[in-house]
Amino acid sequence: MKEKEDQTEGSQFSRRDFIRQSAGMAGLVAIAPEAMAAPAVRTATDWVPLGRLNKGRIRITRIGIGTGSINGRVQRDLGQQAFNSLIKYAFDRGIRYIDTAKNYLTYDMMRDALKQLPREKYFLQSKMPSWDGSPANPLAVIDQYRKDLGTDYIDSLLIHCTTTPDWPEKLKAMMDAFDEAQARGWIRAKGMSCHGLRSLRAAASSDWMEVQLARINPQGHHVDGDHPTNPHDPKGNFPEATKLVKSMHDKGRGVIAMKLSGNGDFTNAEDREKAVRYAMTCGYVDSVVMGFKSPAEIDEAIERVNRALR
Repeated sequence: MKEKEDQTEGSQFSRRDFIRQSAGMAGLVAIAPEAMAAPAVRTATDWVPLGRLNKGRIRITRIGIGTGSINGRVQRDLGQQAFNSLIKYAFDRGIRYIDTAKNYLTYDMMRDALKQLPREKYFLQSKMPSWDGSPANPLAVIDQYRKDLGTDYIDSLLIHCTTTPDWPEKLKAMMDAFDEAQARGWIRAKGMSCHGLRSLRAAASSDWMEVQLARINPQGHHVDGDHPTNPHDPKGNFPEATKLVKSMHDKGRGVIAMKLSGNGDFTNAEDREKAVRYAMTCGYVDSVVMGFKSPAEIDEAIERVNRALR
């Protein structure tokens, strides 16, 4: 009898265990479709972290619209209304990163173009020229930039076009003003647009840097080089330049790629395709900025980036 009772208890335990296991398997089946779903498709207009700035909370769209093609002449020649329409078209297509600079011919057109957009919905980057050294009162200049652009804050402000390795000493007053502006909430991030390897090497080793606007295309055309007198020499040193930029990104800095069309020289679509594909897959570029003059060019760029991401 005892043996029979033991067998009965064992049988009951087995049934209970079977029920529990079956319920567990049912749960797995129920969650499996969601757990095994394909990852979200990445697109050109996604908001992505800019490096690891502010613990990843500073975000930018993967593609931006530049307004400085041939120093802004291309966009300026459209006229104010067509320029406004171009900015609005890019915004409506999901391009929410807008790039400008004080020395661009379009700078005085930006305030009117930005009026049509909700400020909290776009990322604005501007630049302060460095070729004349620090202005007498760089903090006042930054404040004037805000008024010029009709905004309380600039998301990213860069020192523009440094060419020599001693810029950390020469531009100390400007850098201090950037720090003060950041403390006041006038700018969210600070960085550099280097022209030439001598400047780029200093930027890579600087602890001040947060954002690097970098010349990147795998053809090495108008990428930073080591020409002794001409940092804009088309024959750049792609291996060293990209090694330096990658080291910045590894430190958590934001990296934005420019010159993907080789300063406008890539008239062959295959060259533009190659450059975009590299930027989207190299692993150290957060965002890219491109100059456009028509809605068709915006559509083409979005499709090209989407194709590279796939």
